[in-house]
Amino acid sequence: MRVLVPLAILEGESVSPGLIDLLGTMDVTVLGYQRLPEQTPPDQARAQFEERATSALEDVAEEFRAAGGAADHRLVFTPDRRQSIERVGADVGATAYAVNGATGTVERLLVPLSGDVAVDRILEFVAALVGDRDIGVTLLVVGDDTATSERLEDAAAQLEAAGVDVATERGTGNPFDALVESVPGHDAIVMGQRAPSLASLVWGEEADRVAAASVGPVLVVRRDDEADTG
Repeated sequence: MRVLVPLAILEGESVSPGLIDLLGTMDVTVLGYQRLPEQTPPDQARAQFEERATSALEDVAEEFRAAGGAADHRLVFTPDRRQSIERVGADVGATAYAVNGATGTVERLLVPLSGDVAVDRILEFVAALVGDRDIGVTLLVVGDDTATSERLEDAAAQLEAAGVDVATERGTGNPFDALVESVPGHDAIVMGQRAPSLASLVWGEEADRVAAASVGPVLVVRRDDEADTG
């Protein structure tokens, strides 16, 4: 599996050692991006900054290679960071992308499963991410209805069958607030990408808000629209 790691590379953004180690079971594409005003020709920015940015990207990619996986890099100059993440993620076949955050050694992941997310896809990614390492997983759902209970039990059984140390947790009220309240005791979050909504247009992407609230890294398992449609 491949994870896309976007970085504002010309602004000196770096990846925490804990996130690099966590992604050691994955192949990685480091996406260096620089936001441009709408009127600025990308070719002009590329001519000015490409050499310096590419050198910095290669250094980051080498850190990921040292952690255990294959790693390459891409560089984009863009007025729309989100659009570039989606486009490059599709180009390289990324299963997930990272929202950067600070963390030390990752010992426990928080995995929310509420809402319109592809649960099987998330669990498959989590199992591959953890591998045979001593990393625990907490599955979080909001609600106590029958369907929610079955989702939680089935998900826990699936990870346990893969040899993952699993705990379960139920939240109440607003799913975002419940997620943020559950962050203490966890070093990183793995969550599913949701379809665009009015809330995301008004408040911003949920994963970005979760990362800002938790301070730590968030791995977002991308939607597989073709599979979902099928």
